[in-house]
Amino acid sequence: MKLQVEAKLDKGFAPLAIAFRDYSQAVSKSNDKQKFVCAIERENGFSTPFVCDIFKDGVNDDQTVALFDRIIKGLLWMYGGYKIKVYGSKNIYEHLKKAYTMQGERAFDVNHMETVYEKPFEVLYFEDPSKIENPNESASSIGKHLDGCRIGFDAGGSDRKVSAVIDGEAVFSEEVVWHPKTQSNPDYHYEGILAAMKSAAEHMPRVDAIGVSSAGDFVDNEVKVASLFLKVSKEDFDKKVKTIYIDIAKEFGDVPLVVANDGDVTALAGAMNLEDGNVLGIAMGTSEAGGYVDKNMNIMGWLNELAFAPVDMNPNAMVDEWSGDYGCGVKYFSQDGVIKLAPAAGIELDAELSPAEKLKVVQKKLEENHQGAKEIFETIGVYFGYTVAYYALFYKIKHVLILGRVTSGDGGTLILNKAQEVLSKEFPELAEQIKLHIPDENSRRVGQSVAAASLPEIK
Repeated sequence: MKLQVEAKLDKGFAPLAIAFRDYSQAVSKSNDKQKFVCAIERENGFSTPFVCDIFKDGVNDDQTVALFDRIIKGLLWMYGGYKIKVYGSKNIYEHLKKAYTMQGERAFDVNHMETVYEKPFEVLYFEDPSKIENPNESASSIGKHLDGCRIGFDAGGSDRKVSAVIDGEAVFSEEVVWHPKTQSNPDYHYEGILAAMKSAAEHMPRVDAIGVSSAGDFVDNEVKVASLFLKVSKEDFDKKVKTIYIDIAKEFGDVPLVVANDGDVTALAGAMNLEDGNVLGIAMGTSEAGGYVDKNMNIMGWLNELAFAPVDMNPNAMVDEWSGDYGCGVKYFSQDGVIKLAPAAGIELDAELSPAEKLKVVQKKLEENHQGAKEIFETIGVYFGYTVAYYALFYKIKHVLILGRVTSGDGGTLILNKAQEVLSKEFPELAEQIKLHIPDENSRRVGQSVAAASLPEIK
């Protein structure tokens, strides 16, 4: 695989965007090709299909199965669902059928989707493509409500941010370091969230509404899955965590509450700022959070858990400890991505430091013009340019907005400049079509909590 822009600190990087492009070009020149459809079905029969040509079964089978193993896992985490429907390749179907069981190599994915959608996971083969190739989507309006006195809370894995917002203007914002992922007692989380919201409430005459932005999956404001509560036992999770935001909101009276995935809030923040749609938001912090709003600034009901979507075909790429899989976004677009590249950049990090503290060490070195630190963020920029091109296969993108602690300071600018170079050299059509954005420093740090405040509608 030849890259026009090299990932300087990661010579083995094999972007899926190029792997798919090379494969598609080879297929287009072959007489041994066939149509392939993969549709991911989620709640209420909503379904998002992906259609392309592939080699017929019996031709380049290993290459096809290896590539589509990565692509279909990505589809599952981008769109979300509990049913993978396939047409056009029995080989791919058989591979998926074996992998996506509680005994297979995708047990983590199966367990996660069954938890979110509360349905058994299935992989189905269809003989007729017309039964699965038509999308069945549902877009819904989110946020953009600026009236009244609102609390916006952003629950990050390393810090929590809160804003008091009066008629669309933030009158107070606060950022506090915390360690939710290492705490098994849910009272730690409850008290931390409540303290943050109380500090915002003190700066307003009343509280009319509360909006929450958090990593994880939520249905009707209940927590279904969230890494913040990683250490909490299932019993305590069911008893105290599922309704944690609902319970805390009650402390402020009977006020409207909306809890949304932090990626969607990132995209919403970008759309509100740009006054335009088709925005893909990426928050690079403790993990990689993704979110998307369509041309009408509506969310699609997709999962957008890009942390678990593969971006690298290199089987020797770093494995994510949680999902047990390699080459996934979390190890490229988060503080883990920075830490991963530090040894190659000649930066030694104290093992006793937390990931957030390690990131700060690298960012301090960048301020001091350390060449290795600069190369870390440029390498992440190369990752990002190729990955934006990959995401563009599945999302209609006009704007990409990046936020999060990894983008603070000069690092964010280095990431976007390098990503722009990749798009311009490798994907000139996309470079014309997609604009890359980074908000100002203040918005980068607390923009999420301000956008979160706009989520609920005051009746």
